[in-house]
Amino acid sequence: MTTSTEVAIIGSGINALTAGAMLAKSGKRVAVFEREAIAGGCMRSETLAEGVTYDPLATTFVLWVTGAAHGALGADLARHGVEFCSTNTPTGVLMPDGRALTYTTDRTTNVAAFNAVHDGDGTQFAADLDAFGADAELLFGLMGGDPWSKSTAKLMAKETWKRKPRGLASTMGGALQSMRNWLETSFDSDLNRALWAPWCLHAGLGPESTFSGQMGQVIGFALEAASAPVIKGGAAEMVRGLIAIIEEHDGSVRTSAEVAKITLTQNKATGLVLTSGEEVSASTVLASTTPNQLYGTLAPTPAKADDLRKYQYGKGNFQLHYLIDGDVKWNTNGLEDVQLLHLSAGLDAVSKAGNEAERGMLPEVPTICVGQPCAADPTRAPAGKTVLWLQMPEAPRVVKGDAKGEIEVPADGQWTDELREAYADRIEAILAQHIDGFKDSVLTRRAISPADLQGYNMNLVGGDPYGGACSVEQFFLWRPFKDSVRHDTGIKGLYHIGASTHPGPGLSGGSGFLTAKELGA
Repeated sequence: MTTSTEVAIIGSGINALTAGAMLAKSGKRVAVFEREAIAGGCMRSETLAEGVTYDPLATTFVLWVTGAAHGALGADLARHGVEFCSTNTPTGVLMPDGRALTYTTDRTTNVAAFNAVHDGDGTQFAADLDAFGADAELLFGLMGGDPWSKSTAKLMAKETWKRKPRGLASTMGGALQSMRNWLETSFDSDLNRALWAPWCLHAGLGPESTFSGQMGQVIGFALEAASAPVIKGGAAEMVRGLIAIIEEHDGSVRTSAEVAKITLTQNKATGLVLTSGEEVSASTVLASTTPNQLYGTLAPTPAKADDLRKYQYGKGNFQLHYLIDGDVKWNTNGLEDVQLLHLSAGLDAVSKAGNEAERGMLPEVPTICVGQPCAADPTRAPAGKTVLWLQMPEAPRVVKGDAKGEIEVPADGQWTDELREAYADRIEAILAQHIDGFKDSVLTRRAISPADLQGYNMNLVGGDPYGGACSVEQFFLWRPFKDSVRHDTGIKGLYHIGASTHPGPGLSGGSGFLTAKELGA
């Protein structure tokens, strides 16, 4: 059996569907092929109990609503019933001693809160964000734009003229600041530092990583502007909306359609072959995959062997989800509307847990991100019930030991059901210290290990949700490889998109947007 299309897209995550929707709108015939039975990649919604929806993987769409893809597709998504929901308290931190600090979408409120904790911290925070705002056009242009485009060249020329070469170099050097350096030079209070310290983890970085401090300011800027929105009814509604755009323009999205290989003729992509044997002809192919999958399996490229050998994946993630009977009764007041609350002892604790995970150890005290989707979207659960979404961004892909010395680890280092539940017990014990009657209120618990994450989506290698380590040597114009140019693969008509490519991971749809624009959308 042979079918044909103009653009064939491998995978159906945020970047694949963004590119598919934009290209379909531009008049191209688009076909998306997804190996799993459900489309969406990391955007999924499942049922915890009757009438209860949760997102087992990604859930927060701040990068989407502040990104260019939303500008291109937002009106269409709204027309198809996709609704973004948020509170005015996107994040906060809760420390082991019960001290807490929340961050709102109002700058004046935030400055006052930081200053109340330690006089001067809020004033410095405002100055830092104002300084970032002054550089925002340059930084967002580099982080989200095509680094090899004429528009980026014009941006750099304009900024060089405005700042002079030494001034531009100074700005770029300042952007390489680590999270630790930013926090320790801007805030005197451990509580104010603790609010931001965990956020570098959501960028695939650690507090000592180059550029992690700048990412903290990027996140602060974005959360203040757009909060931490979730999709009404679950992340799968976003998938439904993007698919609807593709289908209304005569495109298609096929699930349980695994691609075996990309067909090539004289170094040009000419289509796909599915594992079923079906052949698909296409003049353009987009692959939302890891580099290993693309260059090692789908389009074997011996010249990339050394690049693949050097490409590094990051830490795994661990997810934990709860259905609670009643409201969550935090022992500390004022946390019920915080959408993403970190339980952390602060900067050093984040550093310690991340280091343990990097070395293959189960962290003694993991950093816990508690999402409260029902605060923004009450439709997730019936009245009188609450869903909690937990993410632990520091988990070893292969487990070599337990930093606390309590949990027995399999000799082969692989995640088992027993290991997953034992580690979930550790996390739950920390959570229960902060919520009155927590254990008695739990109706359902569902833990998801790094190995389970890869089972959901093969792009999450070892449970790494970022498509590869986000260290500076394989980020920006060096993602995935040091000689990468745009989303070009060296094969005519074949483009590489997804978290492993510029502008990196997250629910922004950035690489899909950039590639669609390059193809004329």
